[in-house]
Amino acid sequence: MADPYQNNMYQQQGADYPPQEEDAASDVTEGHDEEDQMYEGEYQGIPHPDEVKAAQRELSEQYEDIMEDCGHGKFQWTLFMVLGLALMADGVECYVVAFVLPSAEKDLCLSNAEKGMLGLIVFVSMMVGAFLWGGLADKVGRRRCLTVALAINCVFAFLSSFAQSYGFFLFFRLLSGIGIGGTVPIVYSYFSEFLQMDKRGEHLSWLCMFWMIGGIYASFTAWGIIPRYGWGFSMGTEFQFHSWRVFVLVAALPAITSLVGLSFMPESPRFLLENAKHDEAWMILKQVHDTNWRAKGQPEKVFTVTHIKAPKTAEDEFIEIQSATGTAVQRWAVRSLTLCRQVLRNVASLLSAELRFVTLLMAIIWFCMAFSYYGLSVWFPDMIKHLQYEEYRSKVKLFHNEKVVNFHFNFSLENQIHKEGEYINDKFISIEMKSVKFEDSLFEDLFESCTIRSTVFYNTDLWEEKFINCKMENTTFEHNKHSCYLDTVEENDVLIYLVSFLGSLAVLPGNIISALFMEKIGRVKIIGGSMLISAGCTFFLFLSFSQSAIIALQCLFCGVSVAAWNGIEVVTVELYPTSKRATAFGVLNALCKLAAVLGSTVFTSFVGITKIVPILLSFTALMCGGLLALKLPDTQEKILQ
Repeated sequence: MADPYQNNMYQQQGADYPPQEEDAASDVTEGHDEEDQMYEGEYQGIPHPDEVKAAQRELSEQYEDIMEDCGHGKFQWTLFMVLGLALMADGVECYVVAFVLPSAEKDLCLSNAEKGMLGLIVFVSMMVGAFLWGGLADKVGRRRCLTVALAINCVFAFLSSFAQSYGFFLFFRLLSGIGIGGTVPIVYSYFSEFLQMDKRGEHLSWLCMFWMIGGIYASFTAWGIIPRYGWGFSMGTEFQFHSWRVFVLVAALPAITSLVGLSFMPESPRFLLENAKHDEAWMILKQVHDTNWRAKGQPEKVFTVTHIKAPKTAEDEFIEIQSATGTAVQRWAVRSLTLCRQVLRNVASLLSAELRFVTLLMAIIWFCMAFSYYGLSVWFPDMIKHLQYEEYRSKVKLFHNEKVVNFHFNFSLENQIHKEGEYINDKFISIEMKSVKFEDSLFEDLFESCTIRSTVFYNTDLWEEKFINCKMENTTFEHNKHSCYLDTVEENDVLIYLVSFLGSLAVLPGNIISALFMEKIGRVKIIGGSMLISAGCTFFLFLSFSQSAIIALQCLFCGVSVAAWNGIEVVTVELYPTSKRATAFGVLNALCKLAAVLGSTVFTSFVGITKIVPILLSFTALMCGGLLALKLPDTQEKILQ
């Protein structure tokens, strides 16, 4: 029963409604709870997160319809070639340092530690580049970031070819790697946003083939250029430009070509729509539509889209408000700081409740695959070198305490060790030495009071000053070495290039099969099946007793594992929304490079010691990754979010 005093109080205040219990709900609020209260951001013009998600779902469906209306044709194939060249440049980058080291170590006088650092810096710089450019591409734009990344790679690859010291060469290759590291996460994200759902898996797999072409291109050009010692020039004794430097320049051509082609390509319209740039996106989509249908002989087909739902986010408002105030320096500082925060926030969002499971699953799969693939890729050629060394040791001839006086050496010396010998007044005429070592030996009158006729000393550490009272007739000294040892071993073993060439070429069948069956079999089955089959292939490594057997097993492993790589890259694109796609790809690709460093370091440490550890490690990693891949969600019929 209501209190009369309370009723009288309400009447005095002019209230025309009866008093209610403390816990009672009014007619206005009936059926509502606290979560339905007005969103605070509405007062600031910021949409509710649920509204943004709904708008993004609507945008995803509408965008898929638009891409189907635009069709697949000339525009996509043109973009395919441009982005393929960028991906090819990434493949080339992985081989450049490995191919030039045998020659560069003589020119730059590298120690073993310095050579190891050069090999390490390739993957470390690409790891940094993948993380950096992947995050920026989701905030600044795919095309813009890819253009800057390729430009950085081209500039510093060019400078590295002229670097005359180890420090500068290392620094330039570091910056070159940071640039090219951004290509993989951006290229796949960029290209996928111009593809309709039923074409996406197949054409992204075809795009993967350019990485293989990069390996073939690097092997072929290195094979054709580096052993040609005459392909270079010198400017005095301080500046040397040998054939390996020519190869470094030629290796940058895919990146340069892609950079030129990219200047004619538009930004991703999907990225523009996510950032509320409706008009720009509409113009690009119309360009895609008209280009394709005009090439198909139907120029009269009209682009009928008039309105596209484009969500506006709180981040956009923040940048606009802040950048409109203060001086130019302050505005730049605000933009840069805001951009860094947004990138880091985007990275952190990969571990949100919605994405945590797929991110951790993909991270393990990327790591397992990269650890095994790159570890074995380095282990194969190192095992070949080890077998060559063992073969040399079995055939080496030892000469001890020999004394050779007034003798003419006019024949080749190979696989010999001469200890504590004496060579007095001898002549070395038109000889070739391979795997020859003189230990604690005495040479008298070798280059004293000699007559040297019609001789060219090329790429040696023998200077004219070392010839005492000698008569030079038609003799020249070209490309002299400074502060380096005289190496009589053949610098560039053709087998190095051949192994890389065959390994890259063996990927072709796997690429074709995975592209043709990506839509028919499904991404998950291709990834899991390929990784499990690759794990089985590792047991054949117990049979690697000869160089030819190792090369054959390398080709088998590369041919099978490439299908898994293709599936992993397709699924990575499809699992994440547009606002996080390049960021996720960059983080996972950076993890891949970290696994590559660990794998190559661990596997090479067991060369010449045991095969069991590398085989078991690769088998375990591939089995673990393959089984986990079967738990991935199916993205085959999924519209890009």
